[in-house]
Amino acid sequence: MSMFCFQCQETFKNHGCTVRGVCGKTDDVANLQDALIFALKGMANYSSQLRKVKKVSSEIDGFLFKALFTTITNANFDAKDMVEDIKKAIEYRKSIKAELEKEGVTLDPKFEGKPLTTWEFTTKEEAEMLAPKVGVLRTENEDVRSLREIILYGLKGISAYGFHAYNLGKISEELYAFYEKALLATEDESLSGEELTNLVFETGKHGVDVMALLDEANTSTFGNPEITEVNIGVRKNPAILISGHDLKDMKELLEQTEGTGVDVYTHSEMLPAHYYPEFKKYKHLAGNYGNAWYHQVKEFETFNGPVIFTTNCLVPPRPNSTYNDRIFTLNATGYPEWKKLEADENGKFDFTEVIELAKKCDPPKEIETGTIVGGFAHAQVFALADKIVDAVKSGAIKKFIVMSGCDARMNDREYYTKFAEALPKDTVILTSGCAKYRYNKLNLGDIGGIPRVLDAGQCNDSYSWAVVALKLKEIFNANDINDLPIEFNVAWYEQKAVIVLLALLYLGIKNIHVGPTLPAFISPSVAKLLNEQLGLTGITDVETDLREFFA
Repeated sequence: MSMFCFQCQETFKNHGCTVRGVCGKTDDVANLQDALIFALKGMANYSSQLRKVKKVSSEIDGFLFKALFTTITNANFDAKDMVEDIKKAIEYRKSIKAELEKEGVTLDPKFEGKPLTTWEFTTKEEAEMLAPKVGVLRTENEDVRSLREIILYGLKGISAYGFHAYNLGKISEELYAFYEKALLATEDESLSGEELTNLVFETGKHGVDVMALLDEANTSTFGNPEITEVNIGVRKNPAILISGHDLKDMKELLEQTEGTGVDVYTHSEMLPAHYYPEFKKYKHLAGNYGNAWYHQVKEFETFNGPVIFTTNCLVPPRPNSTYNDRIFTLNATGYPEWKKLEADENGKFDFTEVIELAKKCDPPKEIETGTIVGGFAHAQVFALADKIVDAVKSGAIKKFIVMSGCDARMNDREYYTKFAEALPKDTVILTSGCAKYRYNKLNLGDIGGIPRVLDAGQCNDSYSWAVVALKLKEIFNANDINDLPIEFNVAWYEQKAVIVLLALLYLGIKNIHVGPTLPAFISPSVAKLLNEQLGLTGITDVETDLREFFA
């Protein structure tokens, strides 16, 4: 065993990757990520104490989010980036400790003098050597390990959404304080199983908060998403493809490409950018190219132009790939063969090199034609509330099925396409995240003008469906959110989906089905607890699950 990682849905045999990640992550990168997380905990030990006496610098808060975001599945495969972040974390740890001593603060004895605050591993070799001592398997008790990892992966999801909000100037001192507390809790041997369980649900509470924060950041900057028809064909101009999730980076790219003769296309989770009013004014925003993230190894070949990754989801290129010299990564992302662009002191990127390269490339090759419709975030759904409520009262809509989450390459995910096709015609699918690519191009029709697939946007926009459910509870004067005709059949892949799930559980939503497999990091005992208390369960087959949902 040269590594151990079980944080994503593709983990080997639903147990753990021990030699190389199914995602493509090498063992050295996996071990460096473990070392980085441990270094961040050491940093958080001191920043949490400093926060009690004075405001912590924005630079430290931003780094904590960005560095943990780096360890999310399919974000960064570059060992150099990991080592640099480890060095920064240790330097921050030292500087914050010095500031505490200067302030006359008595250091918390819980971790003082222990590895969390004393170990220094500033070379790749040192970090790899220490990684097994600080990685997942350091916790011998299976259930304690499970609870700790659920909290950690929830924090990774929070770091992703918090990083996007941070980029748009939205911050939350309460969120930062919890983030540090929860990071440290995963190293605290004094916590009982009950205390860790409570912290799992508290993580869900802050998942709701961070998604609300990001929703406010996006809508206050770009406007409320509105119903939009997005072209999936191509034009004849050279173009740049933008992938990932960060809308601020998207805005900067559109500003810099305007008037250059270069078009911009969205890819995968950037599709929802088309729904925001602010982006509609850019006539060179040509459409969406391709499908969910894992198709990129084929679609980047046919796109012909440069590709920008603002955040995860990267797939390591095939040995014969022709696009390595036209991929650019930003922020927490990285791959050894791809060029990384760094932001200036104001957090802005200069895309001149990308634009000049695009001008020399052929236009994208057309791989499909037509349009897809989206833009059904909570504000737009509320605008249609009367129509939706009337359809429910008349019986035209019998049930809503939330099918948010992630897509991935495993064949068993065909389940979600078949499930969508098999749903009764009086059922509406509520979706967000790249899971939608399994069915958003199917001809499922509408119910009285209401499309049967309502796409709220990115994975973080799953928040919209919680807001909508709470609003419907109010409208129908229901005693409990679980009394509404809404069912949850969600797909997961990585850690942003974990925080979405924890947020739903915190809100008290019961009987959620999760697939295509339950997470490997949920131990049998913890799974039993979640099933008995909240009805959380896995999927089976389409026919069986349909009978259960419509019993």
